[in-house]
Amino acid sequence: MFSRVTLAVLGGVMLLGACGTPQEQCISRSTREVRNLEYLLKETEENLARGYAWEEYEVPTWRREICGTQLVPGTGGPVERPRYCLVRDTETKRRIKSIDPAQEARKRDALKAKIAALMPQVEANIAACRTTYPE
Repeated sequence: MFSRVTLAVLGGVMLLGACGTPQEQCISRSTREVRNLEYLLKETEENLARGYAWEEYEVPTWRREICGTQLVPGTGGPVERPRYCLVRDTETKRRIKSIDPAQEARKRDALKAKIAALMPQVEANIAACRTTYPE
């Protein structure tokens, strides 16, 4: 479906992120949407293979943190010790979520079609980046 060169460029760009040469940054910007769609496609295909999805949710928690010091009496005079406070935090957990396989298959097909529709423009953008920022 995609040329080997395009897939190699997309894979390499994912590793580079915001770092790199102006050409690499331009290619990264040009391929961002396709990379996002490919991530969603991979997730959808994994859901279909497993038969369920993973859902992330947050649980409120508390943690102890040093929030200052206090003077306490000691044998040689006052001693400075850490003072602890409870700080509200959240913990992210995962749970199984049921899926509708037919709906998930339709989502997969729609993502593949969207990626295929975007690839000619992405390849043109990559070529323009190489022309504008030769290395």
